[in-house]
Amino acid sequence: MENCLFCKIMKGEIPSAKVYENEYVYAFRDINPQAPTHVLVIPKEHVASLNDTAGIPDRNLAECLRAIPVIAAQEGLTGGYRVISNCGPDACQTVPHLHFHILGGTQLAERMA
Repeated sequence: MENCLFCKIMKGEIPSAKVYENEYVYAFRDINPQAPTHVLVIPKEHVASLNDTAGIPDRNLAECLRAIPVIAAQEGLTGGYRVISNCGPDACQTVPHLHFHILGGTQLAERMA
């Protein structure tokens, strides 16, 4: 998608702090971290959110999920981490490209809201 912020980041049109990449997935540090470690994991094929995943191959979504523990280990999140995917405006999804937040590096709050 030509105007998608995350597609532009993945293509290198906008700088990012890449932490992981393979054929299906791109992961980079969030510019507004909510924890000491805050990485965004995106599929390389554009899809707006989890609500729209019927249109992409299962492999693309599976590779995102498989990348998460690899990235967490690479980041040294041995005590645990949280994975979040905001879906839609009520969940505060600000970029309409499916993405997973990996949060860790500290004891996270038990409550999510």
